[in-house]
Amino acid sequence: MSDQPAACRIHVEALGVAFEPQAEHWAERLGLPLQVADGEFALQVGDMGLQLQQLGPDAPGPVRVDFVEGGAAHRRLYGGGSGQMIAKAVGVAQGVRPRVLDATAGLGKDAFVLASLGCEMSLIERQPLIGALLEDGLARGAEDFDVAPIVARMRLLNGNSIEVMRNWEGEPPQVIYLDPMFPHREKTALVKKEMRLFRPLVGDDPDAPALLEAALALASHRVVVKRPRKAPCIEGPKPSHALDGKSSRYDIYPKKALKP
Repeated sequence: MSDQPAACRIHVEALGVAFEPQAEHWAERLGLPLQVADGEFALQVGDMGLQLQQLGPDAPGPVRVDFVEGGAAHRRLYGGGSGQMIAKAVGVAQGVRPRVLDATAGLGKDAFVLASLGCEMSLIERQPLIGALLEDGLARGAEDFDVAPIVARMRLLNGNSIEVMRNWEGEPPQVIYLDPMFPHREKTALVKKEMRLFRPLVGDDPDAPALLEAALALASHRVVVKRPRKAPCIEGPKPSHALDGKSSRYDIYPKKALKP
């Protein structure tokens, strides 16, 4: 996602006096004002953690990162395990749990699925507001008995994904996973809500070809790109094959075989 939010009016607010110190902390860290009269978005701090709320009469509900309850918990318990398409796409198999870099982490849902299957995950989210939601969700997940071992396998990196990949230090990830922003057409309320929130903040990913190029240069074994099912491939080298789902597909760019 683009590092620079569109010109939206965003402020930080505490949902109660007890949360004012945390609100001040986030405002300072993100360079945002505390409570303004004509805000379009509020980053709210309360007993549910950090959440992003669009303001105005038709605004959807808040978006937060929650790995303990809701959709993430349901998918962890009943999601199909290593038979899930994303697991097959990144190469999860008998005795194979690759080290994966999710370079477009967003709210961390896909990374959490892979971490719950045993993959060591690095995550990059270059939009600071969304990175803050992710950081908060990981911190709350670390306090839950069942979820703590999973989020312990998720390491959040800050910065621009392309720059981080180009200047990578240490052992490269075996697999790099990309899910660049594109115009979503899914009809689920959750996607609609998140996309309504994110699109004015982060826009699309015009640098997706550069993202793919950096990923192909760094990954030791393969790059996987999630796309809408009927969307064109990202400009650049063509994938060797794809796994098709109902609404999306995974384009796979192999470099060498993953072995147990």
